[in-house]
Amino acid sequence: MNENSPAIELSGLSVHLGDHLTLDDVTASCGRGEFIAIIGPNGAGKTTLLRAVLGLIKRYSGTIKIFGKSIDRNDPSEIGFVPQLKSIDRNFPAITCDIVSTGLHKRLPGFISRKEHDLIHDTLELVGASHLCDRPFGILSGGEMQRVFLARALIRRPKLLLLDEPATGIDAIGEGDLYKILDRFTETSGATVLMVTHDMLVARHHADKILLLNRTLICFDTPEIALSDKYMSEAFGHVGHIHPHGEEHAHD
Repeated sequence: MNENSPAIELSGLSVHLGDHLTLDDVTASCGRGEFIAIIGPNGAGKTTLLRAVLGLIKRYSGTIKIFGKSIDRNDPSEIGFVPQLKSIDRNFPAITCDIVSTGLHKRLPGFISRKEHDLIHDTLELVGASHLCDRPFGILSGGEMQRVFLARALIRRPKLLLLDEPATGIDAIGEGDLYKILDRFTETSGATVLMVTHDMLVARHHADKILLLNRTLICFDTPEIALSDKYMSEAFGHVGHIHPHGEEHAHD
């Protein structure tokens, strides 16, 4: 791995989903250790972009490189992913440590060794949730569930962390705790973060750069520049309806 290569390189990335052009000629380079927020109106292609970087979209044009390697040659253990909480089945019959362990094995374990149990406990402790280790997953609050899925994403100590609207479905206290955990993790690990969010205040206060998207790239720059009226108007049509706390939560 070339240590000088960017964490993510997108060059001319275009994606068709059926007959719909979801991403059109997106080019951007994300540096290592940067916190990147992806912002755009509903249907802008934000989640599609995350899925492409995860390697879940097989048909696209252009190139995607992760740490200097093409997406099909990348080491999956270098990438952690936190999905939207609303996509999670609360009735899933498992305990917390089982859910976190799927970050190691991609499946529910038949048996967890002492070494793996210690790693799971330490990772839950990293996100302030070690006390949840043996609790049934289905009884957890939204904020507790999101900590568990964050632990699942962090258990391999990834170099790249992708999050899809991680604060959706959790209360304000849980949201504040989540971003404190993310800030602490990035500071201590040097990992790169790519996060889809509707919350302009979160993007302004936590992100190093904003990737402003509406199928094509509108702006990729610091929050001060990307969230200026000029670019926000270009992305959203006009600025007045955009809520700073991200009240718009429709599907991408």
